[in-house]
Amino acid sequence: MTTILVVDDEQHIREVIEFALKQNGFNVVHANDGREALDIANRESPDLIVLDILMPEVSGTDVCREIRKTSNTPIVFLSSKDEELDKILGLELGGDDYLTKPFSPRELVARIKAVLRRITPGESANNAQLQHGNLQMDIERHQVHWSNQLIALTVTEFGMLRTLLSRPGHVFSRDTLMDNGYELHKVVSDRTIDSHIRRLRRKFQTFDINIVETVHGVGYKLGQCE
Repeated sequence: MTTILVVDDEQHIREVIEFALKQNGFNVVHANDGREALDIANRESPDLIVLDILMPEVSGTDVCREIRKTSNTPIVFLSSKDEELDKILGLELGGDDYLTKPFSPRELVARIKAVLRRITPGESANNAQLQHGNLQMDIERHQVHWSNQLIALTVTEFGMLRTLLSRPGHVFSRDTLMDNGYELHKVVSDRTIDSHIRRLRRKFQTFDINIVETVHGVGYKLGQCE
């Protein structure tokens, strides 16, 4: 059973989320604050984390920073702030999606299912192995290697790179990347996509390459992989 860690300092919100998730067949564990969230994440290894940003003492962004040091567990942020810069910050830190309070429990469940689908191989997965130059991708194991060195990617970064790697040299529009990186892309802005692209590029900088090239006015394409 898929386990979701729900982190929020408001008991009512935790209860509403937990009820909605259990109704959809998920196992739920919860934390009241950031410190407890880190302990539970290390102990339980949840499949996905629903993480409130504005919490006392240890904020959701700090929790995300710590988790991303050792894990690429999908993270869906919750926040009472609807500023685009706050959304970008959460995604820059490694979040996979962002929902603003007040929210519909049904929409949250849909977002969670969409994120989890991106890391679950289909029943008849084609092209389970993709490769271009030094870049290798194992779809079923959700792993990416550069010259046999493992590169840790979040779910959304993996989905975008998979799209680019599926057709090297082809220029993909932001809309196409939204379709493949976000199943509920109607809420995703261009700046959100750009934020994920910047994170993806940073993870390959140590190899002195630009893994994603910008084609101004059109979109993005896979960079040189030699």
